[in-house]
Amino acid sequence: MTDRTSKTTHQVLIFWIIAGWVGFFLLPWYMVDGGLWSFEWLFDGYPFDEDYAPAAFLIAQGEKLWLAPLLIALTLPLLVLKRAKSDPLYARVLILSGALGFGWLIAQGFGIGIRGFNFNWLEAYFGELGDRQFGMGYGAMICASSLLFLLTQGIAARGAINGDVFVVSAIGGVITIVTVFVFFPIAKMLFAAFVTEDGAYSIAVFFSKFFDARLWGLGCFFGARCGAAWNSLFLAILVGFVTTVLGLCFALVVTRSGFRYKRVLRALTVLPIITPPFVIGLALILLFGLSGSVTRFVAELFGMQPTRWLYGMPGIFIAQALAFTPIAFLVLIGVVEGVSPSMEEAAQTLRASRWQTFRTVSLPLMRPGLANAFLLGFIESMADFGNPLVLGGNFDVLSTEIFFAIVGAQYDQGRAAVLAMVLLFFTLSAFYAQRVWLGKKSYTTVTGKGDAGVHPLMPTGLSVPVLVIALGWAVFTIIVYAMIIYGSVVELWGVNNSLTLKHYVTAFSVRFEEEGIRWTGAAWDSFWTTITIAAIAAPLTAAVGLVTAYLLTRQNFAGKNAFEFGTMLSFAIPGTVIGVSYILAFNVPPIEITGTGVILVVSFIFRNMPVGVRAGIASMSQLDRSLDESSLTLGANSWQTFRRIILPLLRPAILAALVYSFVRAMTAISAVIFLVSAEYDMATSYIIGRVENNDYGLAIAYSTTLIFVMLAAVGLLQILVGRVQIGRRTQSTTETPS
Repeated sequence: MTDRTSKTTHQVLIFWIIAGWVGFFLLPWYMVDGGLWSFEWLFDGYPFDEDYAPAAFLIAQGEKLWLAPLLIALTLPLLVLKRAKSDPLYARVLILSGALGFGWLIAQGFGIGIRGFNFNWLEAYFGELGDRQFGMGYGAMICASSLLFLLTQGIAARGAINGDVFVVSAIGGVITIVTVFVFFPIAKMLFAAFVTEDGAYSIAVFFSKFFDARLWGLGCFFGARCGAAWNSLFLAILVGFVTTVLGLCFALVVTRSGFRYKRVLRALTVLPIITPPFVIGLALILLFGLSGSVTRFVAELFGMQPTRWLYGMPGIFIAQALAFTPIAFLVLIGVVEGVSPSMEEAAQTLRASRWQTFRTVSLPLMRPGLANAFLLGFIESMADFGNPLVLGGNFDVLSTEIFFAIVGAQYDQGRAAVLAMVLLFFTLSAFYAQRVWLGKKSYTTVTGKGDAGVHPLMPTGLSVPVLVIALGWAVFTIIVYAMIIYGSVVELWGVNNSLTLKHYVTAFSVRFEEEGIRWTGAAWDSFWTTITIAAIAAPLTAAVGLVTAYLLTRQNFAGKNAFEFGTMLSFAIPGTVIGVSYILAFNVPPIEITGTGVILVVSFIFRNMPVGVRAGIASMSQLDRSLDESSLTLGANSWQTFRRIILPLLRPAILAALVYSFVRAMTAISAVIFLVSAEYDMATSYIIGRVENNDYGLAIAYSTTLIFVMLAAVGLLQILVGRVQIGRRTQSTTETPS
């Protein structure tokens, strides 16, 4: 180890020791009123008031004495400050300190809650506590972080991963936060499915709710209604299949046809990403609802009575197909373009027709893309909450049933947990089925050899139906989005179609006064909250995702496959399940963040983290490891290499993660609907409230505003991405004579 590296390691140790003492002696140990963003406690009884007191002050006052053992863990590292990292005692003391302190913090946090002991056996053994504690505050979080990273520093000193402190700490940090914010909530939800009304656990309660006829009933074959599980499964399979076919049609038109307006088709792919998930459902109501323009036209033309055919399976299916087809296209376009032209040319050289080439060469090589597109459509359909809420009618699906189990009059957390388990089972089964279908075959066609071939055009018999389907769907999509804009500027759709801007004025009116600008519109509070939460969550999502990608691509360590599975698990978990599990997990100590802005930020980070991971892996896979090795050879440590060498070359991946994270945070609804509060109301939940009150004009006006805000944000960030270039020498126009 170089002297510089040793000095840096020593500085890191001092930093975490100081952080632990600051958290224990200076900062409020428990969550303060107003949440993490509030600092009013500084002027309201700090540090002696029990609500704001640091742990040291609580102990000095004879309260919360169970926090005292943490002093031992925080003191132990002082014994090795002057010892070399190579000294065996150095590693042992840090590991003992971190493991003892972090383990005790977890044990006392879960053992003691807002009503004393959380477990009957503790009360039976120690007697009634007579005291209580609340959720973690600044002090507890910083102290926990200090103890965790003292532990990882000790593990690194033992020689783990070549003694690299940054890598070991990063692995420990990511494992901890994924365990806390992914595995723990899911486990909490699973246990909640077995809880009885009196708080005991019973398998009978689980089975009674699991085999409920409302969940698995097959009444639709006998003139009644089917259960929500079968409805969701059938709908998801249908949507996955149709969106994959439509996405493939779009991809073939763009890559294998002479169509002149390919850029227009590509532009349509950005629309569902920047559109709130239920807006398409609102547009379909404007077209095909009882007072819809198409419904009224057909009724007057044929003298028919308008019906509510849109509400139910047909409406949800159309809305989801419109919303998720472009996502399937985004998956398939890269796969279709990635098929090596030389292989297709070789087939044609062997006298295969264009149809035979497509059927036996091109299409089989697209299987990974087709499987991923179907999987995305399936999961998105399962997780979709907004469109079934708007268009569901009597067609029950799991996502809306979970919502009503939590917020409805029944308030049955156990039923919500059972429904969420079924939903999670379906999505994980789809993941497994995809892997089985793909098998262990190789689909690699792009190698290090040059391939200057040109993709052949589609066979004539295929190109005509593909063009008709793609163009027809594109026109329908454009009409739907045109109706969204038009619906926001009419007085009352179907009753009074005179043009007006009153919906925009109601939502976003502004008044200029002597004190400054006053945001008087009804939607401003939720709008600024959404912008703030999304702006905080996006960089954190990108940071966690890219650090994880660095560990997966650049480091080898035990349990790497399990580590990758854990970081990607949240992608397979529908947002509805995330929302329910977060309510169950974080409504009580030790992490008590329900109703705060923190829970929204955290849910967005771990819901969207897999995108940052995949973006980072894709970009880092193109960077030669010799760059890292050269930096390390010149005396830099892993953190300096990551910060100064890797990150500057990952700007496109960083910006891609930022764009996706920001936009998804702005438009998410399935998890958000469970986590918002009166103080932290998000745009999508506000719009849903307007829809439930039949205030479609204001809901569509707000949604249209969000679409244009997203377009502006995406456009700005895409301009920044476009300017990021890796400098390469180019051949001079005038050659210097040798």
